[in-house]
Amino acid sequence: MFVSSRVRVIGPLAEHSDGFRAKLFSLGYTDESSASQMRLMADLSRWLACEHVNIAMLQPDAIERFFESRRRRGFASKLSPQALRPLVKYLAALGVIEVCVDAPPESSTERLLGRYREHLLDELGLSEGTIRLYVTGAASFIKSCGLLVDIAFENLTAGDVTSFVVREAPKRSNAVAKNLVVALRSFLRFCFAEGLTNHRLDAAVPGVASWRASSLPKPLRREAIEDLLATCDRTNPVGQRDYAILLLLWRLGLRAGEVAALSLDDVDWRNGEIVVHGKGGRDERVPLPVDVGEALADYLRPVRPSQQSRRLFLRVHAPIEALTSGAIRWTVRAACNRAGVPEVGTHRFRHAVAGELLCEGAPLSEIAQLLRHHSIDTTAIYAKVDRSSLEFVARPWPGESR
Repeated sequence: MFVSSRVRVIGPLAEHSDGFRAKLFSLGYTDESSASQMRLMADLSRWLACEHVNIAMLQPDAIERFFESRRRRGFASKLSPQALRPLVKYLAALGVIEVCVDAPPESSTERLLGRYREHLLDELGLSEGTIRLYVTGAASFIKSCGLLVDIAFENLTAGDVTSFVVREAPKRSNAVAKNLVVALRSFLRFCFAEGLTNHRLDAAVPGVASWRASSLPKPLRREAIEDLLATCDRTNPVGQRDYAILLLLWRLGLRAGEVAALSLDDVDWRNGEIVVHGKGGRDERVPLPVDVGEALADYLRPVRPSQQSRRLFLRVHAPIEALTSGAIRWTVRAACNRAGVPEVGTHRFRHAVAGELLCEGAPLSEIAQLLRHHSIDTTAIYAKVDRSSLEFVARPWPGESR
C-alpha cells in the first residue's frame, strides 16, 4: 500500500483529499512527497475545524496563523506558505477558495497600479509580458519620485519627469532604458486620463539616444555552440530535454518565449514542419530540420513525462508543469556554466544563425524568412556579426597603409 494512501484527512478538507492525492500523482510527486503533502493537508484540516475557520476564508492572514500554530506545536518542517502552495492552487482551481498567492493591494499606489494594469489589458489589449514591463516601469517612477496618490501627482512637473529619466536611464542598458521611457509615457498618459495630473506630461519624457548599428555584438561561434550542446548529458531526462531546447535555439533561431510556447500539436511530423507562435500573435510554419526532429523524438518517446499538459517542454521533477521563457533562458545559462564559458542570452543564438548563413553567402531575404522578420531592416542588424565581410567595406583610417 502506498504511504500517501494511509494518510487520513478529517475535517472540512476531507472531501477533497482523494482529488488532491490524485492531482499530486498527476504532477509527478513521489509517494513520499505526496504523503508529506497529505499530512500537511490533514493538519490544516484539523486546524480549520478547531479554529472554526471556513475553507473560503483560507486567505493569507489565516494561512499565516496556521503556520504560527505549527511552529508553536514544534513542527520542524513545512513552516512557510510556500509549502502550502500545491494545495492552495488545487483548491483555487476547484473554486473552493479564491487565489491567495499574494495579499490584496492595501495602499493607494497599489490600487492605482491595479487600475493601470486593467487599462493596459482591457483597453489596449497588450500582452502579459508587455503589461508586466509597463507596470514595473510605472512602479519604479512612483517610488523614485516619492509620489503619493491624490496628493503629490497634482504637483508633478515636467522637470520631475525629465529628472527621473536623466537619473535612472544611465543605470540601465540602452535597450532597458528605452523600454523604461516607453512605459513611462504610457503611464503618464493614463494619469492624465484619470485626472491625476492637470497636464499631459508624457511629452516631457526625453528619448534615449540610440544609433542603429553603432556597435558590434560579440559573436557566438559554432564551436562555442557545439560545446554547449556537448554539456547536455543525453543519458538522463534533463540532458535530453535541454539538448532539444538548445538545438531549437541554434538551428531555427527561436526566441525563448517561442520555445516555451511550443505544444505537442505544433510539431507536424508528417510534413516535417513546426508551428512557431511568434511576436504579435503571429503563427508561422517553418521547416523542421532532421537533427532537431530526432532530438525531439528522443525527448518525447521515453523522457517527457506523461501529463495532460500539451506543452512540449515540461519540468522533469514535481510539480511537473510547462517550462516558462525564464526557464528556457536558465537552461542556456546552465549550459554556459557547465561549459565554463561566459553566460549568454538566448537571443545570441539568433545572431549566430544569421552570422552562419551570411558566411555561407545566404541573402538577407532568406535570413529574414528563417528568423520570421517582417522587415528586411530588422534582419540587416544581424549582418553586423559577419566581421569578415565588413572588412571589405570598411574604409581605411587616414594615414594607415593597406
